[in-house]
Amino acid sequence: MTVQEVQEMVKSIKAKKDKIGGIKQIYFVACGGSLGAFYPAKYFLESESKTFRVGYYTSNEFVHATPKLLGENSMVVLCSHAGNTPETVAAAKLCQSRGATTITFTYTEGSAITKYGDYTVIYEWGPDAICENQKPSIGLRIAFEVLHQVEGYENYEKAVDGFDKIHDIVINAKEHVGQRAKVFAQEYKDEKIIYTMSSGASYGSAYMESICILLEMQWINSSSFHSGEYFHGPFEITDTETPFILLVNEGRTRALDERALTFLNKYGKKIVVLDAKELGLSRIDDTVIEFFNPFLFTNVLDVYNQALAEARKHPLTIRRYMFKMEY
Repeated sequence: MTVQEVQEMVKSIKAKKDKIGGIKQIYFVACGGSLGAFYPAKYFLESESKTFRVGYYTSNEFVHATPKLLGENSMVVLCSHAGNTPETVAAAKLCQSRGATTITFTYTEGSAITKYGDYTVIYEWGPDAICENQKPSIGLRIAFEVLHQVEGYENYEKAVDGFDKIHDIVINAKEHVGQRAKVFAQEYKDEKIIYTMSSGASYGSAYMESICILLEMQWINSSSFHSGEYFHGPFEITDTETPFILLVNEGRTRALDERALTFLNKYGKKIVVLDAKELGLSRIDDTVIEFFNPFLFTNVLDVYNQALAEARKHPLTIRRYMFKMEY
């Protein structure tokens, strides 16, 4: 989705909402990895907006415990990867029935969820997808645009420049980690549990790595936690036999990740570190860099995940229950 298309979509939504009091609530609704993909946008708006109430919901909870503020002044961004996730389709239908404006994300044109989208985003997916056309990037671009058009965002042009740079940064970073990903796969292929950790906008990336890759696609026990919460319980399981993947951000929350890394290096041994600074994210302006960390990490982790799947002879497409039975 081009910059101009996002601009026009947000302009259209704003014009309609201005007639009835404006956009007051923005909700992000999805399941699993699709929900995690919206974490950067949610994080950005919570950090930078002075007027919006921001909500972040798994679809089924949104349907069963619907926020009372949902209504004609609400804008709801929903995603179903293949377009037919029952819980998310139901959430989109509910939103329209309450007068909210819906933006539905999917990679499948004409899928069920598009029926309930006032606007629909068809994003790119797969190994050849351009970073800025993937769902997390478009979600954040929409968040930047809404904030800019409604409140004015002083770093808007720097954010646009960041989107222009992120794909090349990601490509270079993926090439940079190719060999170390193979080493990781051989060293960690027999592990029974792997924890993931990060902070800021990248907490969603750690969450997705844990629930979508390690648990869903590799059947490796896992949990994710925030670097800021590491010292408030989780660090008690740190030892030389417990594996961690730590995503070290550029930006305001880097100190949280570095503090966790210092402790891991002292008391742990099996530590995989992806550092956004080393991987080249510093080409993006300091004022907005923190919001671009997740796109770098998620794409670089793909290299590690493919290598792990090959080493374990467990393709990422294998499922035990999902898509195979009623649940």
